[in-house]
Amino acid sequence: MKPINVISLFNGMGTLRQALHNLNIPVATYYSSEIKPFANKLQQYYFPDVIQVGNILNWRDWNIDWATIDLIGSGSPCQDLSIAGKRKGLSGKNSSLFWVFIEILEHVKKFNPEVKFLQENVGSAPKEAVRIISEALDILPVRINSNLVTAQNRDRYYWSNVKVRTDWTGYNWTDIEQPEDRKIFLKDIIESGEVDREKSFCAVERYGFSTTYKDMFSKQAQRCYKRRNEAGFITVVKENNNLRLLTQTELERLQGFPDGYTLILSYNQAASVLGDGWTLPVIEHILNYFKKYLQIKK
Repeated sequence: MKPINVISLFNGMGTLRQALHNLNIPVATYYSSEIKPFANKLQQYYFPDVIQVGNILNWRDWNIDWATIDLIGSGSPCQDLSIAGKRKGLSGKNSSLFWVFIEILEHVKKFNPEVKFLQENVGSAPKEAVRIISEALDILPVRINSNLVTAQNRDRYYWSNVKVRTDWTGYNWTDIEQPEDRKIFLKDIIESGEVDREKSFCAVERYGFSTTYKDMFSKQAQRCYKRRNEAGFITVVKENNNLRLLTQTELERLQGFPDGYTLILSYNQAASVLGDGWTLPVIEHILNYFKKYLQIKK
């Protein structure tokens, strides 16, 4: 299989790169656009050959041979689309960056019409936003919940032309099947204690909200965590008649990463990159289709 060239936009902790590695898909060059320093630190720790190109807004200045790009990954920000956000839509400050991804994709298509893409966004996005994204990409998404492969509910849309199905109306669909249910529950991944639900709420960046692991048993923290747990934002564990946040290891497990994967980061930094990142087993599932495409192409 010929090594591929990849651009990963909003790269985060580099889940796309790790998934390619796990599937033995050879990578010649991997360009990462990410502005969080500690996310880049983690990416370079595991894959020092990754080329950091910086802020996506400066993409026209990147030194890239666009004709060689085989795959573009994009997890454009969901803050303005998520039910937990302010719902400003694709015109919001963060989620409007989706249109920069479209600019890059269209630019690459001029040199390589066969380029493949993977675009992800939150499952609670308004229907109008899903329609606009689908029209921009000329394909309808598949909706996959990470609860099939991990112990968390993480509902997401994925748009990809890796495998396409066209229905009788002429609409193109992302033709990726649902992953097999691995039946992993929250009780299976916690290090100790008890939980009151089968699946965790979605791991989110606010797990590290202005606190440290040391003070999570304070009375104020107890009340805060309880309210957030009941509101559906943060999962807590009952241990020794106290409530606690999920540990760094437990957050790693929710996203399908090995224990200790984020050990070089602080708790808050790990919560940030895991909370706004991709679920590794889901991306592996999707990239299996890409691997088959590469094998057929060969």
